[in-house]
Amino acid sequence: MPPELTTNRETEILEECQKAIGYRFQRLELLRAALTHTSGADTRADSNERLEFLGDSVLGLVCCEQLYLRFPDYQEGDLTKIKSAVVSRRTCARLSRHLNLGDFLFLGKGMHFQAALPLNLLADVFESLVGAMYLDGGLEPVKEFILKYLNPEIEEVAEAAHAGNYKSLLQQVAQKEFGATPAYHVLDEKGPDHSKCFKISAVVGRYHYPAAWGRTKKDAEQKAAMNALAQIHGEPIPFETD
Repeated sequence: MPPELTTNRETEILEECQKAIGYRFQRLELLRAALTHTSGADTRADSNERLEFLGDSVLGLVCCEQLYLRFPDYQEGDLTKIKSAVVSRRTCARLSRHLNLGDFLFLGKGMHFQAALPLNLLADVFESLVGAMYLDGGLEPVKEFILKYLNPEIEEVAEAAHAGNYKSLLQQVAQKEFGATPAYHVLDEKGPDHSKCFKISAVVGRYHYPAAWGRTKKDAEQKAAMNALAQIHGEPIPFETD
């Protein structure tokens, strides 16, 4: 753990952080550790890296338990798709920004950013905060904290999945995982004008996913989105390209 607080400013920062997150630590040294970047620590062991490791697992556990309880009819693959859309590094960074956690970070002298803090740094501090809360108060308080922010995400993603709107689900996964919006490219078409079929591929950033055929462009785009989601999750694609 980092040394005990040495300045009034440090005490003020921790007090402000506790107000922002709505949780009071019994062991302030845990919060201090969660907010300490490696650049501001005497040794790596004094930084938030270990708490980040723990927090990532706690976050995953809480999300998986919630999905398991709320969607008893969903199979493993469906639950995995929703989890990946709900919990990601980008989600953690966005929640970190929402809570203004970057304002409370203890950084080294050479780590002053002119613009916004990097996404990975913001994601790290959110996960380390979750780990610190878990050690300080146990599972129930940190579960309440996590679900306060994840429940709206779960509702949105589950609604899209339940409606069979795979384009919407892919958009949520793509934005959270890659920070990009999917595009759909028509690669081929066949048949007479009154009864065409379309071959369409989903593209996210520089990633081109396996194409799918459909009787309409809308149908082909939905199938292409399903192929993309399957490949992102390491599953067999449901629609062959040819």
